Parts: sequence; C-alpha cells; structure tokens
Amino acid sequence: MPNSTSRSEPERVFLHLKALFSSKSTTRKSNKDTGKPFEAGRDPKPVSDVLTDLTEKLGWENVLSESDLLENWADVVGSEVASHSTPQGIQNGILTISCDSTPWAAQLRLMRNELLERINLVQPNAQIKALRFLGPDVPTWKKGLRSIPGRGPRDTYG
Repeated sequence: MPNSTSRSEPERVFLHLKALFSSKSTTRKSNKDTGKPFEAGRDPKPVSDVLTDLTEKLGWENVLSESDLLENWADVVGSEVASHSTPQGIQNGILTISCDSTPWAAQLRLMRNELLERINLVQPNAQIKALRFLGPDVPTWKKGLRSIPGRGPRDTYG
C-alpha cells in the first residue's frame, strides 16, 4: 500500500471523505428516529448551511478563504492598489504580491500593516501572517557560462 505522500490529491480526498462519512453510515437510524415527518430535527436545512458544515468538517475553510482572497483582490485592497499589484500566491501564511513598478512595491511596503490588517479583517480564515512584495524583473548583466561574480561592467563607470 503506498504511503500518503505518494497518493494523488483526488485519492487523498476520496479516502478522507470515506473515513469521515463511512463511520456515520452504519449508525444512520437511531432508536430515537421514528421516521415521522414533522418531528424536531427533521426540518430541511438551507444548502448554504450544509456546505458550511461540510467545509468545517473537512477543514477547507483556510483553503477556500485563501482562494477568495486571491480571486477578489480588488475588493479587499481597493481598485487603485489592485491596478498596480497582483497576488501571486500564499505559502506558509505569507502572501506574495508582485507590483508593476519599483515605486509601487516600495509604497506597498510602507502600507504593509494597513494592508495586512485589512486582509485579516476581510478574510480572517486565510490566516495571512506576513506580506512579501516583489518589484518588476530587472535586466541582468550576467551572460554566458564564463561570467564572474561582481558588479560587472558598472564597476568601470565613473
């Protein structure tokens, strides 16, 4: 039997759901359940309540909140900030944000606490602990296999 790290994600989800719900399928009908349609506890539940219960039971609140944060970035930080920044992903509670210019990356670094507070207010289940800002990619002077470390051609200027 392969270990849990070598299994595919769908297989792990299936096994998790099977373990979660298989124990309850045998005890579905209790002695108290007489099958009468209008007894207490027999009322239908809204789908939103059922889905909320399911995501809590499966432990998906964190993942779904992270996905909502990435998807609704403009609603969380505002249209001005969102037009100059793009969330790249979340890893270990650190949200990586790429900015379209170096000044915007510097400005957002100054606004780090305000943005973090707003993110945790809107999506508390995402559990964002820190923000990492990336500026645009800059050209490199390193070319070829025989390049050496150091400042490159700029060290002869001035």
